[in-house]
Amino acid sequence: MQLELSGAQQTIVESTRRLAATTLAPTTAARARAHEIPREVMLAIARAGLIGVNLDKKWGGAQAGVVAYAAAVRELAYADPAVAVTMAVTNMVAEVIAAFGSEEQKISYLPKLARGDFFAGAFALSEPGAGSDAASLTTRAVPDRDGFVLSGEKLWISHGDQSDVVIVWARTGGPGAKGITCFIVEKGAQGLSAGKPEEKMGIVASHTVPLSLDQVRVPKAARLGAEGDGFKLAMVALDGGRIGVAAQALGIGCRALDLAKARLQALERAGAGAGAGQAAQFALADMAVELDAAWLLVLRAAWLKERKRPFSREAAMAKVFASEAANRAVRAAIDLCGTGALVGDSEASRLLRDCRVTQIYEGTSEVQRLVIARDVLRQGVLS
Repeated sequence: MQLELSGAQQTIVESTRRLAATTLAPTTAARARAHEIPREVMLAIARAGLIGVNLDKKWGGAQAGVVAYAAAVRELAYADPAVAVTMAVTNMVAEVIAAFGSEEQKISYLPKLARGDFFAGAFALSEPGAGSDAASLTTRAVPDRDGFVLSGEKLWISHGDQSDVVIVWARTGGPGAKGITCFIVEKGAQGLSAGKPEEKMGIVASHTVPLSLDQVRVPKAARLGAEGDGFKLAMVALDGGRIGVAAQALGIGCRALDLAKARLQALERAGAGAGAGQAAQFALADMAVELDAAWLLVLRAAWLKERKRPFSREAAMAKVFASEAANRAVRAAIDLCGTGALVGDSEASRLLRDCRVTQIYEGTSEVQRLVIARDVLRQGVLS
């Protein structure tokens, strides 16, 4: 495993960093106040090749690999975590269709996602009574003539009200994981409706909505993968998604570190002793060490996925460590920045609100620890 990015990967980083600095960063606060990501922002992301980073070029993707994808997410999240999560979920949707979809499904959806013809793609797995325990979901898909009828409620669906294509998990069989099947539902399908966006703590520019499926009819061709394989598809997608969330958390953490650094340097220039104080320097060093260690865990998980090797444990390790390290970094940055960071519209306070969810979605920290512990019990510490 190489510990430095290749030339192609570094090119992705540099182009994404420029895009983030020029297109996202100047208007991040405005998007947060408006609780909205404009269509043109997602179109710019797509035109930069960042929707379908790991997607084959024949579908319009960049085919740059998982390491490049993780690096791109980190760069976007440094500027705007809400845009980063919209990009990450849409990439996840595209990868699921690419991995498990029929040729017709790939032709229908992948180029439109990659080009930005679609605003985004949504991942409808969670339900009011089935969050961490996805195998207990109750949305049903009943066979009917030449297709299925879907009925149920989904919750916490990122940009579910704006997405042109939604992957929906529903029960086609008995209880448990083996009774779940995956379907592609298009925006505007009769019976599909989105509720009001949640009033969230953070990541407010990205809409998070409940979805209602009231007798939504889909053809047999809308089934994604084999009947009964839906839970397996979800777990594969979530493993990859955890790499994205870890990278998102690191983008937020790195921004917090830079805010703290700038504050201490400003104090030094003003002649205040606090900026050069040993305690402040130790705090800054701890932030840097933890964020750097977390990035190495993300790189390892991304590298394994890119080579189609098992990576579930490594993705869980990257996600739990990166999200918790980033949250510690944000809190430390607020301590170092002082009372000005506590103002509601300050960047530091926004980072605190944005970062918290990285310990929750794509599997809570507790779920990650279960994944890690079970794998250690099966295979030992050294994998």
